[in-house]
Amino acid sequence: MGNISRKHRQSIGKAIRDRVPRSAHAHWPQRARDPVALIEASSAGRVPALVPLRYGRMQASPFAFFRGTSLLQAFDLQGSADTGLATQICGDCHLMNFNVFATPERNLVFDINDFDETHPGPWEWDIKRLAVSTVLAARERGLSDARARDLVRTLVQSYRIRMAGYARMSELELWCEKIGFDALKGAVADPAIHAKLDQSAAKARRRTHDRLLPKITTEVDGTLKLVDNPPVIFHLNNEHSLLPDDDVMRQAADMLDIMQPSYAQYLGTLQDDRRQLLSRYRMVDIAFKVVGVGSVGTRCLVILLMDEHDQPLFLQLKEARESVLASVLPPAPYPHQGQRVVSGQRLMQATSDFFLGWLVGPTGRHFYVRQLRDMKLSARLETYDADMLEAYIGSCGWTLARAHAKASGLSAEIAGYLGSSDAFDNAIADYALAYADQTEADYALFRKAIADGRLPVQLPEE
Repeated sequence: MGNISRKHRQSIGKAIRDRVPRSAHAHWPQRARDPVALIEASSAGRVPALVPLRYGRMQASPFAFFRGTSLLQAFDLQGSADTGLATQICGDCHLMNFNVFATPERNLVFDINDFDETHPGPWEWDIKRLAVSTVLAARERGLSDARARDLVRTLVQSYRIRMAGYARMSELELWCEKIGFDALKGAVADPAIHAKLDQSAAKARRRTHDRLLPKITTEVDGTLKLVDNPPVIFHLNNEHSLLPDDDVMRQAADMLDIMQPSYAQYLGTLQDDRRQLLSRYRMVDIAFKVVGVGSVGTRCLVILLMDEHDQPLFLQLKEARESVLASVLPPAPYPHQGQRVVSGQRLMQATSDFFLGWLVGPTGRHFYVRQLRDMKLSARLETYDADMLEAYIGSCGWTLARAHAKASGLSAEIAGYLGSSDAFDNAIADYALAYADQTEADYALFRKAIADGRLPVQLPEE
């Protein structure tokens, strides 16, 4: 920002209120759409045999449906109130997209986890998606809409106050800011929540590659192999495969051999020291592993590597499709969708996976690469009492503020726009409650399409 003072930058943000009142964020443009048709269109290019499982996971609840339909909200946010303060955004910022994971230094941090939909766009869109997921999670827990409103206000207030704090930081301080467990505990006074955070930290530290190894592998003729457990995990080229018969990867005689050129591409996207480290591992096996809700049916692979001491490293290759935001916003600057994901993740996260990279698969699909599991731990919202849920939601607001402040360099302008009153908080609460109603209406149409036989469904436990 050159020589422009922080105070002047905040005044620039404040002046935007004349053009875009904070109250304007309570509404979105109503336009005709067929949610079921949009969902069907989003299944194009996925593994056909897994599409029913995708729908099965989505039908569990309005909250699960919301997780699997980021395209609907992206469609609806077109033309909504926009300050013009664009930044890199997550694009799918719901409550289950925040995780605990280890930094390369083996410290635990709390941050946004998945960036499949990351794209340059309005910072407000991430807050609105996170706020709606807050209402849906509250309703799923049986909480009243009055309580849900309070939770959204907690979320947005946390974002607003933290953004004001980040506006006072130097750029280097902000770039290096991490939210660790001590910081999370310092933000709440409740000893019971401190105890739960300590339990979560201990559990995360146990979620390592060597502990995962016996759970998803078995020994076959003296060689470790990933266990086939379709539809969740299966080899791509054996009798358990769910890929179409004409898929190149299903027809491959040797999956490790066919993946070598793509793996070499991936290594080329890493820093030299990471390449040196991976050169000390050998590729042992590769399989398809279904993950999440919205990602079901996209190509998600896991590679088992071993070092000379037979210690494992699991890498996840996740298909990177065009962001759902690409159809409603100007294009991202990356022709490779995996590079788009990795670049957005590195920009928004406080610290990123040691092995983040990208490649083009044997069939021309784009992938990004990361560790499958290394001290990663997701929230179990269904086990949280009201106080823990409120603390978690506040932490999500804090984390999103840090991500936007780092990625945008516009913390002072955003803070100036938000101000110190609760005007923006109330507008987002109004929006979140109304759009949660819209989501539930879309969910009802989705369930009807399943009942009518329009959409095939496979329950997750089948």
